[in-house]
Amino acid sequence: MQSSTKSVTLAELSDYLGGTLHGDPAARITRVAGIETAAFGDLAFVANPKYASLARTTQATAVLVEPDFPEIPAATLRLKNPYLAFARAIELFYQPPTYAPGVHPTAAIAPTARIGANAHVGAYAVIGDHVILGDNATILPHVVLYPYAEVGDNFFAHAHAIVREHCHLGDNVILQNGVVIGADGFGFARQTDGSWYKIRQSGPAILEDNVEVQANACIDRASIGETRVHAGAKVDNLVQVGHGSTVGENTLLCAQVGLAGSTVIGKNVILAGQVGVAGHCTVGDGAIATAQSGIPNDVAPGKVVSGYPAIDNRQWLRSVTLFNRLPELLRDIKSKLK
Repeated sequence: MQSSTKSVTLAELSDYLGGTLHGDPAARITRVAGIETAAFGDLAFVANPKYASLARTTQATAVLVEPDFPEIPAATLRLKNPYLAFARAIELFYQPPTYAPGVHPTAAIAPTARIGANAHVGAYAVIGDHVILGDNATILPHVVLYPYAEVGDNFFAHAHAIVREHCHLGDNVILQNGVVIGADGFGFARQTDGSWYKIRQSGPAILEDNVEVQANACIDRASIGETRVHAGAKVDNLVQVGHGSTVGENTLLCAQVGLAGSTVIGKNVILAGQVGVAGHCTVGDGAIATAQSGIPNDVAPGKVVSGYPAIDNRQWLRSVTLFNRLPELLRDIKSKLK
């Protein structure tokens, strides 16, 4: 739930969001909230059918719903994408802190670094030799940009984010707390005595425009070549993108996803929480892997897969149902054999 001192009428909200209002246009909204906890003055939404029944009993003043949603006691704003509308509504009532241009006296900026206009550089940030940083950057405390890193305009790096040497980031990139871009890939060659010889990781990690990487995720550099995350991709907390991997445009890697080295993920892919992909596999455009799937082989474009080893989702659902019935089936077989 987000609260603020701002108040808007439903008529104003309808104009802002572009929805069709069913209800009192003069009613006022002062905050946004989840459908389960909403109270008078709140705006809620229903995008998932399992919450539809809550809309009939919610105390919210108004609910964002799809155009054909049934009438309910609360006012409704009807739109094709209630979830997106709710995201836009949050911006009306909650404003994050703003950071004025300037450099904190404890920040360390190398004399060879090139810093664009209107940068905010926070306490104890470190910007190394020959770094190129675009305009309107926000660098919060303890962020480190290693030598020769290149970053585009409108960069926002939360505290303790790190961009390693020679990595390239496009415009409008956001790094949440603790992100590491370009740490060494996991590369070792076995020697004759059984010990491991470290392979130098010489290739950069590259993030294109409008990529966001969330807290404590790691995108490793490659031994040769590059690791690349294409434009618009979103990487959730604790995700591991292995060295030499490619992540396609507008793909979602959800929490604790792990990509082994040289994995190729297409565009508009969704890998749900804790999905693991083996090295050198390709996941085609538009594919979806449900939570905790293990992918040891290529996945065709548009497929929905589940389980380990990942198989077609519908087949997996049938298999799980059958697995739960195995004791019963075994008893039936034994009784027939008697």
